[in-house]
Amino acid sequence: MKVNRHIRKLLFIGLWSIIGAGVVVLLVAAIRNRKDKTCAGYEISMTNAEGQWFMNKKEVVDILTGNGAVALKGRSLKRFDLRSMEERLKKNVWIRDAELFFDNNEVLQVKIEEREPIARLFTVTGNSFYIDSSCERLPLSEKVSARLPVFTGFPTDKLRVGSADSTLLQHIKQVSLFIGHNPFWMAQIAQTDIVTDRKFEMIPMVGNHVIEFGDGTDFDKKFGRLLQFYRMVLSKTGMDVYERVNVQYDRQVIGVKKGGYVSRVDSVQAARSIQNLMTAAQTALTDSVNRQSARAQEALTSVNNSPAKNPTTEKPPIPATTTVPKRTNNVTRKNSPVKDQSYETSRKPVKKPAPVKKPQPKAVMPKKT
Repeated sequence: MKVNRHIRKLLFIGLWSIIGAGVVVLLVAAIRNRKDKTCAGYEISMTNAEGQWFMNKKEVVDILTGNGAVALKGRSLKRFDLRSMEERLKKNVWIRDAELFFDNNEVLQVKIEEREPIARLFTVTGNSFYIDSSCERLPLSEKVSARLPVFTGFPTDKLRVGSADSTLLQHIKQVSLFIGHNPFWMAQIAQTDIVTDRKFEMIPMVGNHVIEFGDGTDFDKKFGRLLQFYRMVLSKTGMDVYERVNVQYDRQVIGVKKGGYVSRVDSVQAARSIQNLMTAAQTALTDSVNRQSARAQEALTSVNNSPAKNPTTEKPPIPATTTVPKRTNNVTRKNSPVKDQSYETSRKPVKKPAPVKKPQPKAVMPKKT
């Protein structure tokens, strides 16, 4: 009995070994058959969220072919080193990621993810470059000039920066992303200057004041305080009344007025300009990519435009068309809804006071003479 079991076990193992060997042989044959085929062509697809292309497909082909030294179409598939070609593409500063593979029709598929600049920086020496969301430096392009937030006075031209400059780049990234995703600030902030202590001073498009912003910490709260100051003060007094506006301190805005005379016409015109910017920004916020910035803007708008109310103490107004039911002295019927008596007007008939009876005069004895 034990011998039969042992024989069955050996037969079972041998059968599966034969099946496995056959599968391996078929796979090797399929791979060899595929490698004997040639490349039927190539297709290049590039992704970029902003739609501004800093590379074109010809440049990708030049990298893959070594500027035309090697042909892709008609080349044997076994001569393609796809991993090496991917690494060659990733060495380009504008390519974030690359993926290459052959489809079932022996067509080389090239998937390119391009880097997206978020800010343009000018150094103290006058050099200029872009940075992306990973703070990678990107060169300027001759094909397209990106409309991005501008920062001037970056302290160094070196590719490798110290800890202080690395922190500054992170603050630039945060502030730039907020401005770029907010239509109002993108239209209002002309440029941001980096001063000696690595803090930001912003120059607005409308108005002759300077915004002392501080560093990039709590940037969303600072922009919120600045927008409140625009709405509550500058939209009424004009944009040229204040020389400097400081929002770097928590829960306060410090405005330094100018000593000179401000024209009334210029103030009115500036107030109209900033109001037009705010209106345009409110319309564009519906198409904003950054939903978090849109929600913050809408919350700030609701706070500025509606007074605070206490829902527990105020009662809703009675519509003008609503007829107040007359109050009766009848007993409330069973299963009838209970009404709020505070909205009903009491119309009980006022009882007239009973006439006071004048007392009858008593008999008076005549005076003695």
